Amino acid sequence: MPPGRRIVPTPITAGLRVDELVERYFTAYNGARLREACQVLADKAMSDGVTVGLTITGALTPAGLGYSTVVPMIEAGLVDWIVSTGANLYHDIHYSLGFQLFSASPYLNDLKLREEKIIRIYDILFDQDVLLESDAFLRRVLVAPEFQRRMGTSELHYLLGKYVRATEDELGTGHRSILSAAYASGVPIYTSSPGDSTLGMNVAALRLDGNALQIDVESDVNESTAIVYDAKASGGQSAVVILGGGSPKNFALQTEPQIQEILNIPEAGHDYFVQFTDARPDTGGLSGATPSEAMTWGKIDPEQLPDSVVCYADSTIAWPIAVAYVLSKGRQRPLKRLYERRGEMVERLRQAYEANKGKVHADE
Repeated sequence: MPPGRRIVPTPITAGLRVDELVERYFTAYNGARLREACQVLADKAMSDGVTVGLTITGALTPAGLGYSTVVPMIEAGLVDWIVSTGANLYHDIHYSLGFQLFSASPYLNDLKLREEKIIRIYDILFDQDVLLESDAFLRRVLVAPEFQRRMGTSELHYLLGKYVRATEDELGTGHRSILSAAYASGVPIYTSSPGDSTLGMNVAALRLDGNALQIDVESDVNESTAIVYDAKASGGQSAVVILGGGSPKNFALQTEPQIQEILNIPEAGHDYFVQFTDARPDTGGLSGATPSEAMTWGKIDPEQLPDSVVCYADSTIAWPIAVAYVLSKGRQRPLKRLYERRGEMVERLRQAYEANKGKVHADE
């Protein structure tokens, strides 16, 4: 008898629930990987005692996937910290401000769109004024007194989320952005490349005007590492859920090499690794970051490789299905509110670093 799960073909019928679709009909290839990813998330990675980090790349929020998929997971206590591109956080604000984005054909005349001052993100269109008005909103907020100092991106996003949420409420847009939801739920958000977005461009422009806001990237590294260390040192586990790849993916995964290699603190790696990607390792797009390769860097606990899944599928397809599956299983946890514990966790990391300085570990 071959190992594995027997495939028993049955017809799809009307009224099928998403969990039934995933469990019964995603039988092989990347459908099966998506089923495995859904089950690892619902049954293991998002269990009590696991700290879940979510990384976000690709233009997901312009497509509305911030409010429709990420926010419900935040509010259900299933995402504890986030690493996102600045672009996803910035474009999500358009909806908070009541602006309209449109789904259209990707095969339009771009020169004509340019002449009509219409911006295109593949098959998403919006007026150029959406950018200009969003920039104006950011600049009005970022000159407020509480921004006039050096801070990490978690604090920047938390303060910005406070203003965004107040604006959503004032305008009655009916939208909740990732920034707004994370602010209300105490979920820290990091941007690994803070200058690489319109949000960062506006921070830079304000510096030319004498604004005192500066980004402290070192505190971002220490805080994110402290979150993972605290999760493991407290007897819990760490999970990383990766949408796409890029810098946010590595920033979340590098927390373990930071603990083991740089700070010389004994650790084994993240316990759960789930990624949705269309990149390939043989062309370099996924090199060093498949679960087995990441294990060689100390990023993934080798004992947990069976609970590491890479689904080679577009995040805009796979992630909504995964979210619907997890929520359909009734998964919900109390909010960890890690933002409010940043100082405490960094101090715990510092103490462990001091205690292990100069030590030679048994496996070296």
